[in-house]
Amino acid sequence: MNKFKIPLSVFVLGMLLAGALSHYLTSLSINDAVSESIDNAASTEKKPLYWVAPMDANFRRDKPGKSPMGMDLVPVYPANSDASEAGAGTILVAPEIINNLGVRTASAVMKPLQTRIRTVGYVQYDEDRLIHIHPRVEGWIEKLHVKASGDPVTRGQPLYELYSPELVNAQEEYLLVLNRNNERLLRAAEDRLESLQISTELVSELKTSRQVQQTITFYAPQAGVVDNLNIREGFYVQPGTTLMSIGALDQVWVEAEVFERQAALVSIGMPVHMSLEYLPGREWHGEVDYIYPSLDEKTRTLRVRLRFDNADGVLLPNMFAQVVFQADSKADALVVPREALIRTGDQNRVVLALGKGRFKSISVKTGRVDENNAEIIEGLRNGERVVTSAQFLLDSESSKTSDFLRMEPADAVDHSMHDMHKRLRPTIEGAGSGAKHHD
Repeated sequence: MNKFKIPLSVFVLGMLLAGALSHYLTSLSINDAVSESIDNAASTEKKPLYWVAPMDANFRRDKPGKSPMGMDLVPVYPANSDASEAGAGTILVAPEIINNLGVRTASAVMKPLQTRIRTVGYVQYDEDRLIHIHPRVEGWIEKLHVKASGDPVTRGQPLYELYSPELVNAQEEYLLVLNRNNERLLRAAEDRLESLQISTELVSELKTSRQVQQTITFYAPQAGVVDNLNIREGFYVQPGTTLMSIGALDQVWVEAEVFERQAALVSIGMPVHMSLEYLPGREWHGEVDYIYPSLDEKTRTLRVRLRFDNADGVLLPNMFAQVVFQADSKADALVVPREALIRTGDQNRVVLALGKGRFKSISVKTGRVDENNAEIIEGLRNGERVVTSAQFLLDSESSKTSDFLRMEPADAVDHSMHDMHKRLRPTIEGAGSGAKHHD
């Protein structure tokens, strides 16, 4: 009897194990089927509409592959999101991604622009007070009282002595008229001496002494410095000869140039300040004196003449100067921080911060730009917020489906936003997780 009990027990135990194993395998098969069904359903929900090249929205395929640049094609999925409801070009970014990107925003505000134009210039004589010395007659330089260009002179200081037969003849004619006591002829002789630049003091001396002077001394007509000294003692000169120039230095001109795009910002009377490298820390304040009527055809720049006081005479011709035009605007303008502006070859854009993680890249028309702000003429309203950092990454995502780059059908544009958000998020999160693991 015991011999039959043992096999029976083994048989029953085997049957129980077989039943349990069969139940386990059946359950596993059912779970796999359910899981596969769920995966299939998920795959059905997230089936891509098409694949597109990351760098060319016009290159599309109905299956995965490579773009002409060798990059993997990106799937575009249908999606329902706040971004798609907000219109084409709007992207939705999670708060943690915004934080990781370091996104900062600023408001478009109305305020005057303070435009500063920085350029260079060269100090020159005030040509309104630059006198060129020419002889009125032919003759020879007997004595030269100034020896070199740059010599300072005072008004009335002797410059040179000239021997001229014509001057000698004019004096002799005057003495002959004096002996005749003819007022009309006397006046004519005096006028001739005056036209030959013989001073009234010399005429009075001639009238008193009745002695003809062989050489005549000529004097400086104003104070300043000698420039372009073209003669030496013994030179033969004629009326067409420029003997020298005398320039006053109590005021100077500075010739500067501005670019064509800045020309409209410059006006006569505009305040300017100037600094020189050889006198660091010192500034001169002046104003725009004249704007030349034409641009240089080669450099496309506009010449501007500035006027500065130079009472101590430290500003000398041909010195190199750094010039700043202060073109303050009297009227308020709609401005945004300069770093918010995204410049491309054919347009300017900013990224709008719409709130709740939504961003949109839009085209704007810009006006003047100063060191910190850019004027917005069209495309923005007062109070709207724009992105001032990480805007290039947001713009690259938004511009693929933005208003001004409509290369896709409207429904496909809306569907693509969800995929852009999903592609942006893993990239940033992956970088963040890597940083945490490293710590």
